[in-house]
Amino acid sequence: MFDFSGKTALITGAASGIGKATAEYFFGCGANVVLADINEGAARVVAEALDPSGERVSAFRYDAGASVSAAEVVAHAVERHSGIDHLVSCAGIYDQQITAEMTDEAWRRTIAINLDGVFFLVRSAIPVLRDNGAIVTLASVAAHVGGTGGHAHYGASKGGVLALTRGLAKDLAPRIRVNCVSPGLIETPMTGGLIGRMGEDILKQILLRRYGKPSEIASVIAFLCSDAASFVTGETIIVSGGAYMG
Repeated sequence: MFDFSGKTALITGAASGIGKATAEYFFGCGANVVLADINEGAARVVAEALDPSGERVSAFRYDAGASVSAAEVVAHAVERHSGIDHLVSCAGIYDQQITAEMTDEAWRRTIAINLDGVFFLVRSAIPVLRDNGAIVTLASVAAHVGGTGGHAHYGASKGGVLALTRGLAKDLAPRIRVNCVSPGLIETPMTGGLIGRMGEDILKQILLRRYGKPSEIASVIAFLCSDAASFVTGETIIVSGGAYMG
């Protein structure tokens, strides 16, 4: 575990899956945590379970595809904790549509939430990020391989996150470090459908012969935000159990 005492982490997509595990991990390391999610009710349940007093944890309704929502959640973090030290963008969507049948709406929604949302959030947070802070974005192995069939839009959105991360690292250096994590197949509500459809076929591609746990991504995110990674910026760590070695 790392020591984030006195630090503030703003984590999006924090009501479930990797975002929830990351919020739990950072709280356990002593951080103040703002849980941002489109499902405010679920985020509040997580917040209350972590910190019934509400002193160190709060929940906020956040729509990743709306720039105004990014500004609002950043303002909330500043109001509660005077600034932000660690920014983690876990919010995202993952649906299936064959490219030939994909609607304009499906394409734009995926890009808006998975890619535009990262840009909106970081842009809003830059003025209030404290010196020596850290940003971690979430891409996916799909960004490196193009995704599985029917997920070209998802792969494209996450490929954009990889490029955006590197650009941000250049723009924000040396004051802020920016890195990315590319998870493989992690057992979350978002991936349940894929695991159900492909099951053993996917499992055979994973060298460790199991699916990842959200906590195993959370610990890598925490590492990248910690002083242990103080000379790491502009990098992507792939966490896939050996399914992809880029």
